[in-house]
Amino acid sequence: MIRKNILLTGRPGIGKTTAVKKIVEMLREKGIKVGGMITREKREKNMRIGFIIEDIDTGTKGYLALKNLGKSPRIGKYTVLLENLEKIGVTAIKKAIQQADVIIVDEIGPMEMLSNIFKKTIMEALDTPKPVVATIHYKAPFYAFTKKILKRSDIELFTLNFDNRNKIPLIVRNNVLRYLNY
Repeated sequence: MIRKNILLTGRPGIGKTTAVKKIVEMLREKGIKVGGMITREKREKNMRIGFIIEDIDTGTKGYLALKNLGKSPRIGKYTVLLENLEKIGVTAIKKAIQQADVIIVDEIGPMEMLSNIFKKTIMEALDTPKPVVATIHYKAPFYAFTKKILKRSDIELFTLNFDNRNKIPLIVRNNVLRYLNY
């Protein structure tokens, strides 16, 4: 059985975002409309200073989190900018639910889970008939919200590692194409 929602997990730095970008590119090459959000590190002088969130359809970007801003809410040393998450990320996911063939969410993690609007939107995306390709934090089994996602019967979970991280994007693309009857 082909499951319509595909989650990628793995330790930090293993290449989840890179895999999602490859999947987006391969799906677009087939003429499939892809929408949603991608999160990536922001570095200065080889030091991670935060995370940027991007609408993959429009290219709209903003900070998801910045180091040592002194505001709340915080995850470790990062201040999470919920306004940007909701203005850019949630808006991108909602637009993808309406307009795209495939919904991309990178990532479902502790920072994003601080937003109830984000969590509600993720559940809406997973409940649509459209396939969702998302990354999920490697500690997902320890959070109530992500544990609930992992228990869904329509989820296929891939754990990336050094041996498989270059093969997984092609497998995911093929599964999505089969689900869409391409």
